[in-house]
Amino acid sequence: MHETIIKNLSFSYPGTNKLVLKDINMDVGEGEFVSILGQSGCGKSTLLRLLAGLEKQSSGEILLDGIPFSGPSLNRGVVFQDYGLFPWMTAGENIMLALTQRFPKRDKKELKRIALDMINAVGLDKSVYNKLPKELSGGMKQRCAIARAFAIDPPILLMDEPFGALDAVTRAKLQDMVIELWHKQEPKKTVFFVTHDVDEAILLSTKIFVLGQSPSNVIFTCDIPADNRPTRETQFEDVAYLNMRNTLIRYINQDVATRIG
Repeated sequence: MHETIIKNLSFSYPGTNKLVLKDINMDVGEGEFVSILGQSGCGKSTLLRLLAGLEKQSSGEILLDGIPFSGPSLNRGVVFQDYGLFPWMTAGENIMLALTQRFPKRDKKELKRIALDMINAVGLDKSVYNKLPKELSGGMKQRCAIARAFAIDPPILLMDEPFGALDAVTRAKLQDMVIELWHKQEPKKTVFFVTHDVDEAILLSTKIFVLGQSPSNVIFTCDIPADNRPTRETQFEDVAYLNMRNTLIRYINQDVATRIG
């Protein structure tokens, strides 16, 4: 079981005394889809970078099964808003680079089959394997980035506003694709998903943490029962959904109003 625990986590950038995160606490079970929700600039992406091992906390701990995180690891897949594809490599080569680092002893033909299967799983034609990122649309590039993250089969997947730069139609399609991939895989990956979109958070998540403004801490937590999850078609007719949506918006807006004065 891969349980992720964040204990009294605080962070300030080196050379400054200004706290960005203060005493963050989270307890996340294996296979949960967790959204980290809050206003822009509240430290959501910083928290994800700490989970990815790309930054070092000032104090506190991040534990996986009781063992502290230490630096980046291929046990944690990361999807950024800006795709993170190397422009001089084809889509397939980008995925293969991650696969060969994750599974250095496995046969290259087997890894290529995994890459092709994941390209197909994210709704792209296998011919995309040989295309450079500049030949792909924004939505196609993000599908490739998601395929790369799922291909290395990490127990933890970190997603930093991955659909923020996409149009509404493409965004909805990729939301549905990610939740379908997450549901299909067993054991399910633990997903940490950063967003400032309340509707996106409710639609995707099993648990939501709301962060307040900097220095940020958790100001509200809610669980979303899997058997009572609204669908995209029914969400705005669902009373429970609307109540949860209003509660989340109220917490975010109250925190902003309190800090403004």
